[in-house]
Amino acid sequence: MKIGMPTLIEYDTIEKNAAVCGELGLDFIELNMNLPQFQINSIDAEYFKSLSERFGFLYTIHLDENLDPCDFNDHVSDAYLQTVKEAITLAKELGAPKLNMHLKKGVYFTLPDKKVFLFEKYKDVYLEKMRAFRDMCEREIANSNIKVCIENCSGYRKFHKEAIGELLKSSVFALTFDIGHDHCTGGKDGKFILEHRDRLVHMHVHDAINRDGIKHDHLAFGEGELDIGRFLSLAEELECTVVLETKTSDALKRTITNISSV
Repeated sequence: MKIGMPTLIEYDTIEKNAAVCGELGLDFIELNMNLPQFQINSIDAEYFKSLSERFGFLYTIHLDENLDPCDFNDHVSDAYLQTVKEAITLAKELGAPKLNMHLKKGVYFTLPDKKVFLFEKYKDVYLEKMRAFRDMCEREIANSNIKVCIENCSGYRKFHKEAIGELLKSSVFALTFDIGHDHCTGGKDGKFILEHRDRLVHMHVHDAINRDGIKHDHLAFGEGELDIGRFLSLAEELECTVVLETKTSDALKRTITNISSV
């Protein structure tokens, strides 16, 4: 089981993140491509590789959270497809085995009695574009050992589950289980993910708690109410890579201190 860290926003450079990764003895950094310094045109792959060799870690890549290859505007979706193509090329150059991505809920119309999600209403178009995205990723990844891992966020809707079913028809797609997100949605996604446990290869692990009616996640291990040990055992059983997804270096250090007691 390889254990890594997210990109920490308190550090503006890859050098500082790499130094923390090396100091804590972690196996990888998940590069967050929402940040301006980690856009494709800002990354010198050879330099990034030299840092990973120097400090002894690997990379995974967290794709831009705005990414939506199913946008109904072809100009918009084409830009996202190009973004993923470039990220796959970068993953090959860095030796990064996994790309993590979210599925968007898309636009919805708020009616007096309900919300109408356009991806649900026009599901045939949505799924057609998702299949085109799947096929593009399959061509670009080819025989490289790279997985595009779909992460649960604020609760999968029915059209998301159907889309995941289409994506998992390709061996280049897999699943990420974010246990804190799942806890904050009342466990909406965990059952679905574990029904596909044979495709679960990546996990975002952090503690979470419901305090005064407000749900808090991305907490250090032992500071919430999750049975972290159970999830780490699952990760070990399935040989998942695990991101200790706290958001500050202090919380990350507390997590590593507490990891043996969860």
